[in-house]
Amino acid sequence: MFSLHVDTARTWRGGQNQVLLTVNGLRAIGQRAALVAHPDGELRKRVEEGLELIPIAPKTEMDLTAGWRFARLLKKLAPDVIHAHDPHGVAMASLALSLGASSSTKSGSTARVPALVASRRVDFHLKGNSFSRWKYRQVDCFIAASEAIRQMLVADGVPADRTVTVHEGIDVDHVLAAPPVNVHEAFWLPHHAPVVGNVAALVPHKGQRYLIDAAHLVVQQIPDARFIILGEGELREHLEHQVKEHHLEKHVLLPGFRTDVLGCIKGFDLFVMSSVTEGLGTSLLDAMACARPIVATRAGGIPEIVEDEVNGVLVPPRDAHALADAIIRLLKDEGTRQRMGDAGLARVRERFTVDRMVAETAGVYERVVTLPRQVSSVKAHV
Repeated sequence: MFSLHVDTARTWRGGQNQVLLTVNGLRAIGQRAALVAHPDGELRKRVEEGLELIPIAPKTEMDLTAGWRFARLLKKLAPDVIHAHDPHGVAMASLALSLGASSSTKSGSTARVPALVASRRVDFHLKGNSFSRWKYRQVDCFIAASEAIRQMLVADGVPADRTVTVHEGIDVDHVLAAPPVNVHEAFWLPHHAPVVGNVAALVPHKGQRYLIDAAHLVVQQIPDARFIILGEGELREHLEHQVKEHHLEKHVLLPGFRTDVLGCIKGFDLFVMSSVTEGLGTSLLDAMACARPIVATRAGGIPEIVEDEVNGVLVPPRDAHALADAIIRLLKDEGTRQRMGDAGLARVRERFTVDRMVAETAGVYERVVTLPRQVSSVKAHV
């Protein structure tokens, strides 16, 4: 099986890490996998030596030049499966397929067209414009990162038999091997201060505004508590202003992006995810592998990771008071934190390993390549 993977992002977030884990995992089980990535992107910089890598990135979603280049690449490489990992990747692959990106059989009589698989990692509805509907009609199978996402795809009109849930996975051994960071020294925190951590892009749907509101309530009962929010994004200035409004400059830190994020998580007493919407939340899996107890919202696929009162506490989205109550409760109960951290590590080892994710993804490839797909095939409506 030969799969060609496409991710057009320039930045490095959880989705790009999943692409790299998938490609390297497929190669580890003996399958050929190549990657098309942004020429200046973080993903391209992090690929392992020896991986087939082709730098292509569309300038817009409807970039015909990029689609033509990709079509030529498909004719040259003749993959069995195209796996598009982001919406722009789906668009570029769809354009390429519409431009006749197929390879002839030895007899020269029958056009062979690769199957198109699309990952869906966000719990946002599909766009309803005509181009979006057209490109998603080209997809043979959607791989949803959570059952919540799969159900949303079906609600948006994607036939259920063209969807499958494959929970994302992490390399648990890699997480365990990461050296711990003494966060008190790294961020100049009081020696015995309890530390609450969050790792997410600073964007609206990650809900850090509610976490900062919750921090304002927490420090009234636990004055030594400190909050570290790791990540970058468009809301940095707004969140910094919110911290000042609450007079939390000593209590809430926004250090930005760090390469030692796993080590930092190991230094947290509690990991919090305040998302308003969330496809799955791979940073939660990292926290579980670090044996950290969790407080998180019941958004999207999060309840598929966090079992309430087992490896964490779930609260409603956009509810700073509920978030604060859960944080205070766990910070005051070391025994419960230890129990939940141990349960999280056991759960991620059992259900959310990269080996399981790769095996299930390979199974999707085996299924879609057996489906009849000719150049003139007409897809069901999305």
